[in-house]
Amino acid sequence: MNGVLRHRLTWPALALVLLLLLNQAFRSDFLTVRVQDGHLYGSLIDILRNGAPTILIALGMTLVIASRGIDLSVGAVAAIAGAISCTYIYNSPDPGSAQTAMTAVLIAVAAGLVLGAWNGFLVAVIGIQPIIATLVLMTAGRGLAQLVTDGQIISVSNDTFHAIGAGFFLGLPVSILIAAAVLVAAGLLTRRTALGTLIEAVGINPAASRLAGIKARSITWIVYIFSGFCAAAAGLMISSNVTAADANNAGLFIEMDAILAVVIGGTSLAGGRYSLVGTLIGALIIQTLTTSVYTLGIPPEATLVFKALVVIIVCLLQAPKARTLLRQRKRSVPEPSGIKAAV
Repeated sequence: MNGVLRHRLTWPALALVLLLLLNQAFRSDFLTVRVQDGHLYGSLIDILRNGAPTILIALGMTLVIASRGIDLSVGAVAAIAGAISCTYIYNSPDPGSAQTAMTAVLIAVAAGLVLGAWNGFLVAVIGIQPIIATLVLMTAGRGLAQLVTDGQIISVSNDTFHAIGAGFFLGLPVSILIAAAVLVAAGLLTRRTALGTLIEAVGINPAASRLAGIKARSITWIVYIFSGFCAAAAGLMISSNVTAADANNAGLFIEMDAILAVVIGGTSLAGGRYSLVGTLIGALIIQTLTTSVYTLGIPPEATLVFKALVVIIVCLLQAPKARTLLRQRKRSVPEPSGIKAAV
């Protein structure tokens, strides 16, 4: 039992279960999943679908943080991807065709890869601190997205593009399937190959990894390019869900949710060991908190305070020092005299 409690995923998983049960207590049909028109509907499905962009960005952020970096530009990259795709569809001679939608998706993903490579170049080659290098793109990226859309909200009408964020396949939302596919692919590449070990080695000690023959620069490029890809995919989901590109609000502050999800999932900001499953649980906790605000009737002005309190509690329960202090305090509590006499 003690081994289970000491596992780094126990407390995040327990917090997620408690949040779901709390919502169920206030709404009897919260955990109900129904089939309508051949599709799955329900609050749980909504949490997964609405949390898919956060899951994607958090997966990319996990590998970046594991390599002792950070990527603050993911929200801006998501906005750029949405702006490029919607602008291309809007200006296309045939804006409603599937081919136009697929071309727009490919261009947006390519832009995400290029922007991720740019971050990797600044960090790995130029040697700029990751927080500064990505902060540059975080600021300039919003401006670039507004330049692409000319400061306007670009609305499009394309069923294929709309299916990315709001479509269904085999009864499940397409966004959930995309996030699951990226999670499985990342897990296989990092846990079934040497890539994951190399990322951890670079994160634990970059200098020692270089002396051991590991190409730390290449690893840094890879994780930032992957983060750019995940951000672009998330941006496509966000824009396709509303069939519009909003350069000002698309992906706004999503980098903060992604970092919180990574930390809740047990990945250290100091680099090294990481957990993709833990990141998934953390992202679901963040999205469940957002849903709980409406279910529990929490006032809008107290939303951020409620989310912050839950995140702090989970992080404290997860921290080894905090658990050690709790155990020491429990041992220091004196037993009642009657129990001692009975013994």
